[in-house]
Amino acid sequence: MLKTVKVRVPGTTANCGPGFDSVGIACTIYNSLELSVSEASGLTIEVSGEGAGAIPHSEKNIVWQAARAVFTKVGFVYGGIRIRMDNAIPLARGLGSSAAAIVGGLVAANSISGNQLTRQQLFELATEMEGHPDNVAPALFGGITLSTVAAGSEGASQAHHLRFLPPAPLSMIVAVPDFTLSTRASRQVLPQTVSLQDAVFNVGRTAILIGALCKGEFQHLQYALEDKLHQPYRQKLVPGMPEVFQAALANGALGAAISGAGPCLIAFAVSRETAIGDAMVAAFGRHQIKAGYHVLSIDPDGAKIIN
Repeated sequence: MLKTVKVRVPGTTANCGPGFDSVGIACTIYNSLELSVSEASGLTIEVSGEGAGAIPHSEKNIVWQAARAVFTKVGFVYGGIRIRMDNAIPLARGLGSSAAAIVGGLVAANSISGNQLTRQQLFELATEMEGHPDNVAPALFGGITLSTVAAGSEGASQAHHLRFLPPAPLSMIVAVPDFTLSTRASRQVLPQTVSLQDAVFNVGRTAILIGALCKGEFQHLQYALEDKLHQPYRQKLVPGMPEVFQAALANGALGAAISGAGPCLIAFAVSRETAIGDAMVAAFGRHQIKAGYHVLSIDPDGAKIIN
């Protein structure tokens, strides 16, 4: 007997300037995942699209690791496993490809084993696997998410999130350079401590950012997206970053930031998306970096079963 489920998971942009490890947005770029369980034995993994030549086809595959975590937790007995991945989210670019893989595996396995875990329990598992909740929260719940990990009632860490949608449409223009950057490498350049002045700077910017997004007052984004905790240190890893930001703003963007850990750079706008994208790509080109771009909007749903 063959049981199959198909899941669609959005890409995500995290940090959003000052909201380091806390703010995330689900984007309208997707990975699709088909998980099948049969009475046979063995593991078969097929990958098409982004990362087809790089993603493991073995038990090291993160989708399978996530699915297996659910099966183990609920005591689901499985035989043969077939996973088919069709990826549009660029790998190691700051658009949440690992979070999408984790969330896709969890949601698919939960569905095929009878939906025994709640979304909150899936969120806890995803946060544990990813190491932080800022990407997995929007991938799972959709919209704009604010997330944190805090001590629970018995002292164990517990992931929390708050989700909302802005009251007006907002576009995200993502410039995608042709090189990758691992989250680990991007974190290694960050300082262990920051000044009180820089911490206060980010607290103020994050407060204005969330207020502007909640109320749809996007004119505040140009300064609300400023950051002193991670972007100044990661700038050396993304050639031409200040010029790409300036090009976006000069062509109508409301503000710009590094997407996640980079190297994608993201601009926010309500019009002139093509002009902004072309200008960002041209600015990368002046630094001998080939790039393309996507014009995205906010995905409201998060991971969902599509069959």
